[in-house]
Amino acid sequence: MKLNNIRPQTLEQLGRHLESGRASFFMSSKTSTVIPYDQLDSYLKIRQGELDLVDLSLLPKHMFLEDGRLHIIGPVNWQEARAFAQSQGREILTSPTEELASMLAGIATSATGERCFGFGSLRDQVTKLEYLDGGGRRHLLNHDRLLKDRPEFQDSQAKNILERYQQSYTSYQNFKNAPFPRFERETDLMTGTEGQLGVIIQATFLTRPSTESTFLFLLLPKWEQDCAQHLDLFNYVQTKRNIVYACEMLDDQSLNVLPASERPGNIGQDLLFLEINTDHLEDFMNDFSNIISKIGEDNIFEIPRQKCRELRMLVPRATFEANSRMGVIKMGTDVQMPVKSFSKLLDYYRECTKVGLRYNLFGHFGDGHLHFNFLPTQDQVPIAEKMLTQLYPKVANWQGSPFAEHSVGLIKQKYMKYFYQKTHFEMFDYLKKCFDPNNQFFPIGFMSLKMGMNP
Repeated sequence: MKLNNIRPQTLEQLGRHLESGRASFFMSSKTSTVIPYDQLDSYLKIRQGELDLVDLSLLPKHMFLEDGRLHIIGPVNWQEARAFAQSQGREILTSPTEELASMLAGIATSATGERCFGFGSLRDQVTKLEYLDGGGRRHLLNHDRLLKDRPEFQDSQAKNILERYQQSYTSYQNFKNAPFPRFERETDLMTGTEGQLGVIIQATFLTRPSTESTFLFLLLPKWEQDCAQHLDLFNYVQTKRNIVYACEMLDDQSLNVLPASERPGNIGQDLLFLEINTDHLEDFMNDFSNIISKIGEDNIFEIPRQKCRELRMLVPRATFEANSRMGVIKMGTDVQMPVKSFSKLLDYYRECTKVGLRYNLFGHFGDGHLHFNFLPTQDQVPIAEKMLTQLYPKVANWQGSPFAEHSVGLIKQKYMKYFYQKTHFEMFDYLKKCFDPNNQFFPIGFMSLKMGMNP
């Protein structure tokens, strides 16, 4: 039961470590909120193992643009990539909340952010990637190649596993992330699999020409008291994804972490904001007139792009820091709901506000993807755990996804029993056999869970 820290500075050093076959967890910026880095030893005690923590942040990094596609090599973070693309008159299509995270790690977790609303999920923005296997050998995966055409899926048994698995994914096609990876295209092998099949060392991302955006802010009543206007807006923007790139929410409790001088609007109001293509702003506002009349023109205003970004980053960081000060791991959700069931999620979150714990609610409102966070003291943790435990069977019944953005990691594995079926375990076992026969890649990850699990 031991943790070992490994810090390769070259791909050659990383390759030699892989050749050793040692069980490893790969990380870079350590921004994940579902991996409790300071409590990893407790997970090893449960599973009676030894694990190398391989820090990839010291590897060489480089990026360049070619034919409108951004090539990322090594631990380039989202902030660096965004700035570089903008300097070349381009923009990346994904905008995660934590921009200091590595882009390649973002593939491993299938990271999505606010711009998924307008541009779709990250897994379809990665056109190709290269990874190292357990022997340190390099392999290229291409988004244009289907998984069913690979040699691993040519025999009848493997074909059957893949077909049944893909059928189970059908109801989640329009989600940011299903409870399990897609496994349709070659690049899906490394997308959302959390480094359990190999280590991504470079990738190519789609970009688009830079466009001018307008950030429109709306002040609404507190959702706990009256969410009618919230739902009007939610339903309205579903047909505007071609011109609305993002639709985000910071509730009154979230905004309370800000200094009074920094807070938009008044205490007792939620804040929703839209990123809109400026070229289509006039048409949008004309169509928006009915909702404007309900909200009131005084409660609608613009904020500069940078101020908007600062608000979006500050609240999740403050929430994470609040839990850290209390000595508890993340006590929040990452749930996305289908449009028809979104109001049910808000109803349950309203019940969560009545148990006497501090909380906040923020996230990707237009996608039906919100983060409800408890901020408990140590002695209040059981109350929060009870509410979360009751939530996930409901999410499964409502055909929602339990982790739409931040992956399963370790702290959410106990909830996956409501979402994994026999066919998923068969697929995980088969892929591990093909791509990681020694189970050296994140061996305590979700792909190593078993039927009847009770972590």
